[in-house]
Amino acid sequence: MSWQIDYAHSHIYFTVRHMMISKVRGRFEKWEGSVVFDENNPEDTAVNVTVDVASVNTREQQRDDHLRSADFFNVAEFPQMTFKSTRVERTGDDTAKLYGDLTIRGVTNEIVLDVEYAGQAKSPWGTFSAGFSASGTLTRKDWDLTWNQALETGGMLVGDQINIEVELELVKQPESTPA
Repeated sequence: MSWQIDYAHSHIYFTVRHMMISKVRGRFEKWEGSVVFDENNPEDTAVNVTVDVASVNTREQQRDDHLRSADFFNVAEFPQMTFKSTRVERTGDDTAKLYGDLTIRGVTNEIVLDVEYAGQAKSPWGTFSAGFSASGTLTRKDWDLTWNQALETGGMLVGDQINIEVELELVKQPESTPA
């Protein structure tokens, strides 16, 4: 079954500790992807996403510019990060683990996202949508994102653990009839 990502209702968020005492939340504004989803065989799901890293938005221009610099994402050399799923493991009726390769700054590592299927709904316009939430944690140093600064009070300015949250709404595409 063919599905299209509804970008107006889909988001990629991240959270990281700041100065060991608070969390900074951000998102990526520009990304694209494809999802092959067979509701009868969810284990056959395939996900490919490409993120325009320069579109990072933490609501603080100086921080966003620093994230784009060679200290972090180095968008001049690595303008995109990618995720390509490798397998799906069902963990319940509406839950699964999505395994995939995440490439940032030319470094690829496997990550695992916990996925929850929220079901389907028919819109007032007659289309059918399916909803998914995914979350996971990665250690930024695994992708050579090592910049940091020691704090006078102990600890570091930027946490090592990055929490990822994805909200995804897919719109079922009409079946095409052979010519």
